[in-house]
Amino acid sequence: MPTKPLDPKLITEIDGYLEPDVPNIIRRHDLFRQWKDNIDEHEGGYDSFTKGYLKFGLIVGSNGEVVYREWAPNVREANLIGDFNEWNRSSHPMKKNDFGVWEITIPPTSTGECAIPHDSKIKISMVTPSGQRIERLPTWIRRVTQDLSVSPVYDARFWNPPESQKYKFKNARPPQPKDAKIYEAHVGISTSEGRVGTYKEFTQNILPRIKRLGYNIIQLMAIMEHAYYASFGYQVTSFFAASSRYGSPEDLKELIDTAHGMGLTVLLDIVHSHACKNVLDGLNEFDGTDHLYFHEGGKGRHELWDSRLFNYGSHEVLRFLMSNLRFWMEEYQFDGFRFDGVTSMMYKHHGIGAGFSGGYHEYFGDSADLEAIVYLMLANDAMHTLHPSVITIAEDVSGMPLLCIPTDRGGVGFDYRLSMAIPDMWIKLLKHKSDDEWDIANIVHTLTNRRHGEKSIAYCESHDQALVGDKTIAFWLMDKEMYTHMSDLTEMTPIIARGLALHKMIRLLTHSLGGEGYLNFEGNEFGHPEWLDFPREGNNNSFHYARRQWNVVDEPLLRYKYLNEFDAAMNNLEGQKGWLAAPQAYVSLKHDVDKVLVYERAGVLFIFNFHPSQSFTDYRVGIETAGEYTVILTTDEPRFGGFNNATPGGKYFTTPMEWNGRKNFLQVSSGEAGITQSSGISGHYVQVYIPSRTAIVLALAN
Repeated sequence: MPTKPLDPKLITEIDGYLEPDVPNIIRRHDLFRQWKDNIDEHEGGYDSFTKGYLKFGLIVGSNGEVVYREWAPNVREANLIGDFNEWNRSSHPMKKNDFGVWEITIPPTSTGECAIPHDSKIKISMVTPSGQRIERLPTWIRRVTQDLSVSPVYDARFWNPPESQKYKFKNARPPQPKDAKIYEAHVGISTSEGRVGTYKEFTQNILPRIKRLGYNIIQLMAIMEHAYYASFGYQVTSFFAASSRYGSPEDLKELIDTAHGMGLTVLLDIVHSHACKNVLDGLNEFDGTDHLYFHEGGKGRHELWDSRLFNYGSHEVLRFLMSNLRFWMEEYQFDGFRFDGVTSMMYKHHGIGAGFSGGYHEYFGDSADLEAIVYLMLANDAMHTLHPSVITIAEDVSGMPLLCIPTDRGGVGFDYRLSMAIPDMWIKLLKHKSDDEWDIANIVHTLTNRRHGEKSIAYCESHDQALVGDKTIAFWLMDKEMYTHMSDLTEMTPIIARGLALHKMIRLLTHSLGGEGYLNFEGNEFGHPEWLDFPREGNNNSFHYARRQWNVVDEPLLRYKYLNEFDAAMNNLEGQKGWLAAPQAYVSLKHDVDKVLVYERAGVLFIFNFHPSQSFTDYRVGIETAGEYTVILTTDEPRFGGFNNATPGGKYFTTPMEWNGRKNFLQVSSGEAGITQSSGISGHYVQVYIPSRTAIVLALAN
């Protein structure tokens, strides 16, 4: 049944300002419909089309035979070679069909065993029309390994372990979280030692940390195989191979299954925006041409990334990429994807030298790459059709309208977008402004400036800010004193006190005001003391900075534990109150002189005092819902490295008088609601005490 045309009213109901762009939005939806209908008619629909990994590559039958298929229309001859036939270039010729697909069947041995040994090396040897012999790794290969002592070039391996060694999944996928709290992690750096960490170590050592911290989603980076470790996984060579640096495919399956057993959802950082330009162990020039999987010439090259760009208008490229998504979900049981480089995909200029002011003409005009946008629509529609609980996240800096609207309403179909302006704002503030210059209204605007009805993932910093050449928030705040004054045995200097306070406040504010989801890069939750720098020539191939120093947060005498404890308290409190799944907050006060910010979300009242020196002993705060309130969290608790001037508990009562657009305001007497002896306050105070550089969270008392 053909896909229904898009009703223009659906677009303008979402955003009336899109009316001038309705023809362009209809046009891209029509292209999407054509592709979807074509897949339905000629391929049997999404279900069949996205199972390319069960047809292409090396497929082992139940009787031990191996069928190998490869799309290489340009070559005139192809042979399967490897350890199994002593690399004989003529003993196992392949046959080509009318669609440019080469095929060979390797029968089992006389004893019924697979003729290609498990984990043995394998390649495809081809001859181009000019007579040149070229040898490549199979494009759908599921395991490749690298021996740097011999060569940086990867070897393809035939992965077919005995049944007894295949990992069997035990746990069902967790339900889709409605309050996405994402822990972004890289398996290789997840060890304190100067080496590459493993899947098994991550399973044993890191999963329990993530669970305790209150995150419910893990986003794994650098899983798709990449030739250069320092690329952070963004120069993919083998799209169906889990990186062998960290262990075997079975080890990764165990990691994901164990996470599921702990109630953790697992996302893959998928790289479909470009591919490594490697020829010998990548997709580039696979059949001797530069335009098999990619556009030819300059259109197929990314000048900043020095990589190849996919031809999303090709039927076989769509099969490859969409099957790649299905493969990771089915074979490894990933629960969804963070799509990397979406801005680069959606625009012909790839975001290079182009700024985005928010004008709608920037999104739907000639600069839009319709082929790439339609691929993203097909990918999202297919995955949500086949796996309704899938989560897809777009890394887009442009602010493309309708990016997170379903395809049947004219959108691109993502569930979330990353709010990339938020970390930029925090870094600029810490880098260029003194504390008394912070513009509270601008901070609020940046945190709340998101499209209605489209969900966002807020974050203070991700892996980008942790990389060498940049600084994490903790490093911007405390810099060299992190090396000398992070022990409880040393003086709590003004720099460390400010750093601990603002680190917590920035996180709580971003978490509760900035989006419908929250993301943290591993280690940043406790203010990891150093940057991230992978082994490379420029640092003598050192692993010193390519690791996470868990030892500093596990050491009871060091102050990193305070930030770690606060992160856990913040996430676990959200798990109880559910503010991420609630509508946007109502901001009742943003006072630029006092540096005070007040807002409500999910029935929870958040009060922030960013003033560097002024505490307020009698501050009137508005609240919508009447009742008795109590403090459920403050950043100033001793267990978080605070001064105990504001503590949990106490009783706040509402007075039915309008204040800052709310129906009530709060009142309290001294000795209640967080006023302590150490604060030096005495007498009768009827409103709220807000210490300097402190955030207070209140909720209705049970």
